[in-house]
Amino acid sequence: MGATIGIAFAALIFLTASGLKLDREYQRGVIFRLGRLKSTRGPGLYWIFPWIDQKVQVDVRTKTVDIQSQETVTADSVTIKVNAVLYYRILEPRKAINQVEDYRMAVYQTALTTLRNVVGQNILDDILQNRDKVNFKVQEIVDEITEPWGVVVERVEMKDVEIPTSMQRAMAKEAEAVREKRARLIKATAEQEASIKLAEASKSILENPAALELRRLQMLTEVGAENNTTTLIMLPSDFMLLAKSWSEALQKTERDAQLSAQPFQAEAEIDHQSQISE
Repeated sequence: MGATIGIAFAALIFLTASGLKLDREYQRGVIFRLGRLKSTRGPGLYWIFPWIDQKVQVDVRTKTVDIQSQETVTADSVTIKVNAVLYYRILEPRKAINQVEDYRMAVYQTALTTLRNVVGQNILDDILQNRDKVNFKVQEIVDEITEPWGVVVERVEMKDVEIPTSMQRAMAKEAEAVREKRARLIKATAEQEASIKLAEASKSILENPAALELRRLQMLTEVGAENNTTTLIMLPSDFMLLAKSWSEALQKTERDAQLSAQPFQAEAEIDHQSQISE
């Protein structure tokens, strides 16, 4: 009698121990009882009926899927290679196990084909300049497809876009032309602003001639600060006008003196000729 009780007690302990299950915080247990979906358990310690209940463990952490590089044709007939990375997690473990055979492969194949289709609906410039729009479109479509599986797509990011070499050269020429156009516009704008400032400066100098002399002195200082073998000295215009007026006055004085001396010379010649004749 005591042996039977001991055996029954040991069997009860074994049965209890074999039915204990433990899931971590990021794990859930999908329980099937005699093949039928029973419940979702976890995290923590719980007990199921041994040999009657079966548990399928599901990781509910965010998973990363690297979508391999694939060739696709854009809407403007340019063949490119794109790859991306997909972030998703299990929102409802019972659906992920019960609705699709292999949710990992299903999510990967869905993201692969969706990325190719979305890239094919956009032109190359949109893919290069508006990646966020393409990423959001892929995420939206994949999330809609995987929702019945209990999977939520958190993010899709295109990593690399490989462009043919000939297209890269054409894009480089286009970018160079755009930069040259921008540089010319900036230069023309600067020249226009400089001409306006010069016109304003000329008006100020016209109203105050002393400003011109100050500018000349400043230029002399700038020229003298450099290592030059030849130095050009600019005299103020007032000095030049004064020197010119002095020169004209001196020449006029000389001419007047010569004109006043001519009658005396003529009388002297007449007297000399009369003396010779006597």
